[in-house]
Amino acid sequence: MSFHRAEVRQKALTLLRGGIRNADVARQLGIPQGTIGYWKHMDRAQRGQCPGKHDPPCPRCDGRELDESAYSYLLGLYLGDGHISHYSAHRVPNLMITCAESWPGLIEDCEKAMRAVFPENSVCRVRKTGCRNVKVYSKHLHCLFPQHGPGKKHDRRIALEPWQQAIVDAHPWEFVRGLIHSDGCRITNWTTRLVGGEQKRYEYPRYLFTNVSDDIRRLYTDTLDRLGIEWTHCTRHGKPYNISVAKKSSVALLDAHVGPKY
Repeated sequence: MSFHRAEVRQKALTLLRGGIRNADVARQLGIPQGTIGYWKHMDRAQRGQCPGKHDPPCPRCDGRELDESAYSYLLGLYLGDGHISHYSAHRVPNLMITCAESWPGLIEDCEKAMRAVFPENSVCRVRKTGCRNVKVYSKHLHCLFPQHGPGKKHDRRIALEPWQQAIVDAHPWEFVRGLIHSDGCRITNWTTRLVGGEQKRYEYPRYLFTNVSDDIRRLYTDTLDRLGIEWTHCTRHGKPYNISVAKKSSVALLDAHVGPKY
């Protein structure tokens, strides 16, 4: 039809670019408003102005500034309870951190860290039974989390890249906090002692970190060593997957920088 000739379309785009509303352009040119809306959408997409078409810059690819403190914490969460997936229904992969519903403060901290590391990307929470999946969508997840790969983490080698290790070295407490928030806990242990011929109950706080991956446990203990935290292996049911911190001075340091989940 004559309404859809190139010159008519160009006139419509000129009006739209000048700020005229879709409905007013449609009335002026006698063209359905849906057609005007489609022309406007395609024009903005071609000029890189269409919402959703903008690809946020990446700290690794584009040199964008990275909130290293938030990243160190998020890296700890990822190594524990994080997973990167790419479903066909979505155009970009997503990083998902599963947080127990009983720790609302942890959920808040996780989302806050995601938004700090990916300030221009979509972050959301997905409610599941007993937990919340905190998710961020980005085409550059593999750039920032090169540990991603097929299968379970404990079935493949996990090692930090030099640039990641530099960030962890600069922000070790945030990394430890992320690991403990994902796969650790602060508990109160008790034992009995013989005092003056009488058995008395003695309680003491303790931090436990449990992860099946030898590599992830080593990343945790190496960081504890650099921080001067004394730790021991704690084997349960014949499986050495637990790292214990029970010495009073070391627990006090973890209390000051990590604390119990909340």
